Amino acid sequence: MKKILLVEDEAHVVSFIKKGLSEEGFEVSVAFDGKTGLQLALENTFDIIILDIMLPDVNGLDVCKAIRRENQEVPILFLTALGTSENIVLGLENGADDYLVKPFKFIELVARIKTLLRRSKGSSKESETAGREKYTFTFGDLVIDDYTKTVHRAGEEISLTSTEYKLLFFFMKNKNKVLSRQNILEAVWGVDYDLGTNVVDVYVNYLRKKIDGKSEGKIIQTVIGMGYVLRETEP
Repeated sequence: MKKILLVEDEAHVVSFIKKGLSEEGFEVSVAFDGKTGLQLALENTFDIIILDIMLPDVNGLDVCKAIRRENQEVPILFLTALGTSENIVLGLENGADDYLVKPFKFIELVARIKTLLRRSKGSSKESETAGREKYTFTFGDLVIDDYTKTVHRAGEEISLTSTEYKLLFFFMKNKNKVLSRQNILEAVWGVDYDLGTNVVDVYVNYLRKKIDGKSEGKIIQTVIGMGYVLRETEP
């Protein structure tokens, strides 16, 4: 039985979600404030965490960031009334895997949960395979070790966040292929709709500063009107 942590301070919302998810076969633990939710998240193992943003004690964004410092793998879904594009981007930038706005349809919540669980399972299988075969991906002087989740360029280790790593790894797996912003949103954030924001551009810039910063060759390139591509700089 998959275990879900629900961090939500509205009792009627908790009752509705817990009843529905229990009927779907999930085991649901509940926290009514951010402090308790963070404690439960760090002291227990959950298959997915559902977070509101506006929480007593500690807000959901800070809870998400604190969880991500300790656990990069557990899927986190923001479920909140804050539905502007800026809020969605902020949630994703703070480490969430998906974002659902209240009011919502329960069937959509279940679909989002199942999608995140499938992605998480797939990532685990990839990691196991990588562990057995010790996959190493190279592009020029850029080296990604997907077993240890480390990145080096020109022999120097580069520290990346979880989202930055996912983005770079997606580029690496599709080197020399032009990737649209929508391609990247779907692969890295699991978002199959247009956010209408520049979250992809923001993260590409983050990567460029870290990956290209000290190197003469700028390998993450913009293709105007189409997207981005990982390729060697033309002489």
